[in-house]
Amino acid sequence: MKILCVSDQIDPFVYSANIKKNYKDIDLVLCAGDLPMQYIDFIVSSLNVPTYFIFGNHNLKELPYYENVGATKMISENEKIKHSHGAIYTGFKVKKENNILIAGCSGSINYNNGQCQFTELEMTYKLWKMIPRLLFNRIIYGRYLDIFLTHAPPRHIHDREDQCHKGFKCYRWFIKKFKPKYMIHGHIHLYDINEPRITTWKGCTIINAYSQYILNYEEKQNG
Repeated sequence: MKILCVSDQIDPFVYSANIKKNYKDIDLVLCAGDLPMQYIDFIVSSLNVPTYFIFGNHNLKELPYYENVGATKMISENEKIKHSHGAIYTGFKVKKENNILIAGCSGSINYNNGQCQFTELEMTYKLWKMIPRLLFNRIIYGRYLDIFLTHAPPRHIHDREDQCHKGFKCYRWFIKKFKPKYMIHGHIHLYDINEPRITTWKGCTIINAYSQYILNYEEKQNG
């Protein structure tokens, strides 16, 4: 199975009239945040394959349609459907697609109290809320999770030392405990070809999806 992973930047090879030709064998799309919803809509309508997305810490205009962000107007289910763009929001949810178990987390570390920014404690709480579904997966499917889709990376893996781009320590705990095969993240822009894009840690292959990356998904066993 081939999975197109995108984040943070509109890639001209993706946003192209030749997208169907360029990605004709893609089976699934994962969007790791900081992308305009119009771009996600273009990918969905062009490739016509299951597409899952989360929000980052930018491009948050449509966040209220998917998350309760406080003092926003009440939005009906019909309005939410109109803004679905054909993609499936998996922020702080656990989903199943083609026998792949996917959990997602939107947002980044809190650096200026903006929308979709979280403290370590707040993100830990959101991870804990997903545990019942993960335990259900373990009972029914024999594993907790296959792909962990996030915007921010784990702390000290692909992240940086400025406050905005620090990763979450709780993601490291989550990986160790629930053993996803892959973690797909964004947030960290790759300007240097020598910067690491892929790291294996505790049996999990951690991939920075900046711009675009094609994952040849393998049914490897959880460690």
